[in-house]
Amino acid sequence: MIRAVGTAWFFLLAAAVTTNAHNVTVFAWVDGDTVYVESKFSGGRTAKNAPIEVLDGAGNLILSGKTDEQGKFSFQVPGKTEMKVVLHAGMGHKAIWSIPAEDLEGLDTLPPAPAAATVKQRPAPVASPQPMEPSAAAESVGPTALEIEKTVEKVLDKKLKPVLKMLADSRPSGPDIRDILGGIGYIFGLVGLAAYLRYRRSGKSSAAAAADDDPTATGNR
Repeated sequence: MIRAVGTAWFFLLAAAVTTNAHNVTVFAWVDGDTVYVESKFSGGRTAKNAPIEVLDGAGNLILSGKTDEQGKFSFQVPGKTEMKVVLHAGMGHKAIWSIPAEDLEGLDTLPPAPAAATVKQRPAPVASPQPMEPSAAAESVGPTALEIEKTVEKVLDKKLKPVLKMLADSRPSGPDIRDILGGIGYIFGLVGLAAYLRYRRSGKSSAAAAADDDPTATGNR
């Protein structure tokens, strides 16, 4: 029975250590023309010197590297394409973070305007300039307040989306300490039940053997 309890303890502790060691998370976000990557294990320990691969949408390797002592990694945006950041934590365990192409909007410069010599226009008649009303001048200069508000909301959504996904992915998915203790108690209960049944069976066997050895009981038969 003691050996069974020791074996149960060993497997439970091994499962707990394996879960804590390999439940790794990675998240990345775009800031300017640079992608920043951070990684950590479920217990808060950083994934040091962990290999990282950056793949495109078709699964082709774009670049690779390793995290630093703080579990961080960064690289310049290679182009406006979907990317997947793959972190290898060892023993076949890995974590993946996807960066859609929409997160890279605004990085590409606008195409150059055509040269003035190539544009042919008809000469317009000369007219005296008309004074512009103040309201019209204000409307024609710069973006409106609504456009600014929409732009700010779009930028905030793009910046906050990786953070929200990081918080959702950082929730522990493995068994916690209550689950482990509950499993230990269940195993102890089974071991105790087996010991009790074995004790009853051995007690009945001893009583039967004593009855066979008693001559009085034999004579009464």
